[in-house]
Amino acid sequence: MTGCERIGAAFEQRTGRAALMPYMMACFPDEETSIAIGLSCAANGADLVEVGIPYSDPLADGPVIHEAATQALRNGATVQASLRVAKAVSEAVPTVVMCYANLVLSMGWEAFAAELVEAGVSGLICPDLPLEEAPEALAALDAHGLALVPLVAPTTPDSRLAEIGARARGFLYTVSVAGTTGERSGPAAGIDAVVERARANTSVPVAVGFGISTPEQASSTADAGAEGVIIGSRLIREAATAADPSTAVGLVVKGFADSLR
Repeated sequence: MTGCERIGAAFEQRTGRAALMPYMMACFPDEETSIAIGLSCAANGADLVEVGIPYSDPLADGPVIHEAATQALRNGATVQASLRVAKAVSEAVPTVVMCYANLVLSMGWEAFAAELVEAGVSGLICPDLPLEEAPEALAALDAHGLALVPLVAPTTPDSRLAEIGARARGFLYTVSVAGTTGERSGPAAGIDAVVERARANTSVPVAVGFGISTPEQASSTADAGAEGVIIGSRLIREAATAADPSTAVGLVVKGFADSLR
């Protein structure tokens, strides 16, 4: 089964509910603990897991994830160590790696795609990949059966949304609000329209992320028509503060999973 097929199967097995996709930072707070966190996500209801590779200038990420990346890098995190984490987690649940473009370009798209396959990863999210450079990335990932998952925002123009949606593989990462990742106090305004607009421009499932920090927000996002719900900063905060990060994150993930049933 290819990576694209694994992602497709994860969405097809939802049985009338939205797929839950927790985000974790590889090598945070350390490599071994991050593996335990990913496996705990899988054991507590995650349908897929997004594995972030630490980067020094994560433009799409808010302060919680930015600080986690900084700490991981300070502790010696590398791309190779991050892929070891992804490989371990991939044995339990389909994974999608989130990686900034400079880290990929230093290796080359073909070489990076081969590394992802070796790690058992199913797809790649590259939030700062310009649409104009996507064909090279798409060709390399397509050749290895991997999904290139693009991001769209409420502010994405219609013409650009159509082009991005046509190139999407696996799912379309739909940002609920303009800005960076992070926890917010309430549901995004107009999320129904955001989801409807995204779905009208792609043939793959629409997964919504950014700012979803409570089970109630996850449930309302699913009710708005999202086929997937992505949780990030809430889980990273739990990993940063808990005495037993993997157990604590697993309990939070279970709460989100229960809200989507």
